[in-house]
Amino acid sequence: MSNDQIAAVTADFLSRLPSSPDVYPQGIDLIHQAMLLVQFDAAAYRAASFLDDRILTPKVRGVWIPIARVAAAARAVQNMRPMHFVFHTGHVGSTLVSRLLDETGAVLPLREPLPLRVLANAHDALGKPDSLLSEAHFDALLELFLTLWRRGYGDSRAVVLKATSSAGRVAGPLLAKRDDARAICLNLRPEPYLATLLAGQNSVSDLRGHAAERMRRLIRTLSLERPTPIHALSPGELAAMSWLTETATQYDAQQRFAGRVIREDFDAILADVAGSMARIATHFGLTADDRYLSTVARSPALTRYAKAPEHAYTPELRQQILSEARRLHSVEIRKGLEWLDSVARINTSAAAVMQANT
Repeated sequence: MSNDQIAAVTADFLSRLPSSPDVYPQGIDLIHQAMLLVQFDAAAYRAASFLDDRILTPKVRGVWIPIARVAAAARAVQNMRPMHFVFHTGHVGSTLVSRLLDETGAVLPLREPLPLRVLANAHDALGKPDSLLSEAHFDALLELFLTLWRRGYGDSRAVVLKATSSAGRVAGPLLAKRDDARAICLNLRPEPYLATLLAGQNSVSDLRGHAAERMRRLIRTLSLERPTPIHALSPGELAAMSWLTETATQYDAQQRFAGRVIREDFDAILADVAGSMARIATHFGLTADDRYLSTVARSPALTRYAKAPEHAYTPELRQQILSEARRLHSVEIRKGLEWLDSVARINTSAAAVMQANT
C-alpha cells in the first residue's frame, strides 16, 4: 500500500475500533511499539481455530499502527461484554469445548489470540534486566487488550477466550483484572494425557520446544529442588513434566480464584456432553436452554477434528488412537507415570496437585 492508502486504512480502522470487533488486534510488536489491526467479522471469528498468523491470508486487510494511537482510540470503547477464559493443558478438547459454546448463539469466541502468547512471554521477563516492559507498561498493555477483546456483537452475551496451553501461566493477571471474569481449566488424568501426547506425530519436538519454559515454571511454582534436567528426560517423562507444570498452574489459579475457576476433565465431558456443557455454560453466565441441551450432544462438531473441521474425528476414533498409543508407547507411558510418582514423593506441593487431579 502507498503511504496515502496506509493513512486511509489507519483512519478507517481507528474510527471503527471503538464500536465493532470487526477491527481485530491480531498482533503486537513490543520492539516497534506497534499493533497489527485487521479486518474481521463474526463469521471469521467463529471459523477460526487459531487467531494467529494463519488468519493472515491475502484477502485479509490489515495495518500496523502505533500502540499509543490504538490506546487513544480504545478509550471510546463502550460495547464491552463479560469475558471468560478456557485454560487447558493442551490436546484435551479445548477447541471442541469452545466450538460447542459457540452453539449457544451468545458467545464471541477468541481462540488462541497471538498477542496473549506475546504478553505471556513479556510477563515472564518482568522485573528482569532484559525485560522490554516495566510492570506499569505491561499492566497498561494487558488492560488495553482486555478492553479490545471484550468488544462484542449485538448477540454476544459474553466473550470466551481460549488460550494456548502455555499461556495459561498468565491466568492470574487476567483474572485479577476483572472480578466478573470466570474460567474453566480443561485437563485429563495423567495416563490418558500421556497416551494422547505420545500418539501425536510431532509430539517429541513439540514437547522439547516448550520444555525449557515449563521446567522453569515447574521449579518456580512447586519450589522443586534438583529436578532431572530436560536433556535426561525421555519422551514419556517430558510429557509427564508438561502435564505436571500445566496442572500445577491450573491448581494455583483454582486456589487463588476459588469459585471463579472450575476444573473440567475432557473424558468426563465426552461421557456426558449435555450435562457438562450445561455446567460450563452456566458457569460463564450463559443460558443452557432446552434447545441447546437437546442438540449439543448431537453436534456435528463432535464428529470433526475441532482444530481442522474438514477432517473427520469422533470420540470413537479418539479411543482407537489412544488404544494404539498405549500399545506402542507403553514403556514411555510407564516412565512418565513413574516420574510423576517420584516427584510427588519428594515434593508436597506436587503431591497436592496430583491428589487433586487424579
